[in-house]
Amino acid sequence: MTVEITSKIVGYRIKQQEQAVPAPELQDENPLTVRIPSRPEGTLEAVSEKISYVGAEGRKKVYLLVSFMPVEGVIGGRRVVIERPVEFFFPSGQLSSEHQWITATMRSLSLAARGGYATQAVADLRKVAWDKGLVRCGMNRWKKPMFHDSEVAAIAWSIQQILYRRGFLDQDGNQVPVEMLVERYAHRLQHGHAWQPEEATEPAPVTQEIVEPGSGGSAPVKKPEGSGPVSVGNCPECRGELIMMDGCPTCYAGCGWSKCG
Repeated sequence: MTVEITSKIVGYRIKQQEQAVPAPELQDENPLTVRIPSRPEGTLEAVSEKISYVGAEGRKKVYLLVSFMPVEGVIGGRRVVIERPVEFFFPSGQLSSEHQWITATMRSLSLAARGGYATQAVADLRKVAWDKGLVRCGMNRWKKPMFHDSEVAAIAWSIQQILYRRGFLDQDGNQVPVEMLVERYAHRLQHGHAWQPEEATEPAPVTQEIVEPGSGGSAPVKKPEGSGPVSVGNCPECRGELIMMDGCPTCYAGCGWSKCG
C-alpha cells in the first residue's frame, strides 16, 4: 500500500519484525484417569455378551453389556485419544432375586470406570467368594476350564475377557500401558475395526500322573497342571463328567446332580 508523505521528514527507524508468541505447553493429562462426570447423552458403542457358567445350582446363562467411548488426554505435550469402558450393565430379572446385588455392583463398577479405575475394581470383584462351592466359567489359554470362587468372581473374569478382547487389558487382567492404547485406537480409526488379540501360541501344559483316593493305587488319572479339579467319574443322570466340589462329586456338565444332594 502506498502512503503519501505531506510533511517534513525529521527522522526514521527500522520497524522490527514481530516475533510469534509461542503457544503455551500443554499439561500432561493421562486419559486413563480422566474423570467422566456422567454417562454422555446419545449412543455409545457397546459389547453384549452371553455368559454361561456352572455352579452348585446347575448351569446358568446371563447377559452382560459393556459400553465404550473415546477419551482425550495429553501425553508428553501431545493430545491423544484412547478408548475406555464407561458403563457396565447387567439387565435385571435374568435370574433369582439375589442378582439384584450383581445389578447394583454393575452400577458401582460403572462409577469406578468413569472415575478411571475400572481395572482395579474388576480385579477386586475376582476375589469375591461364597460358600456354595466353585463356579466353572470359561477356558484358560490352554483351553482348560476355569474355576472361580463365586458367581460374582466368574462374571468379573468374563468382564476382564471382554476388556482383553477389546484391547484395554492384557490376557491376565492387567492394565495395558496408555501408549499402547493410543496405538490401538489409532488402528481402529485407520482400519475401521477394533484391535484384535493374536491367537495364543502357548506350549501345551505338562501332565503328571496322580492317583485318586480309593482307587487302590491303580488306574492313575493324568491331570494337566493348573487345570483345576480332577474327573472322578460320570454323572448317573446325564452321563456327564463328575468333579469334586467341596468334597462332593458334582456334575461338571451342568445338569445339577450332586452326590451330596
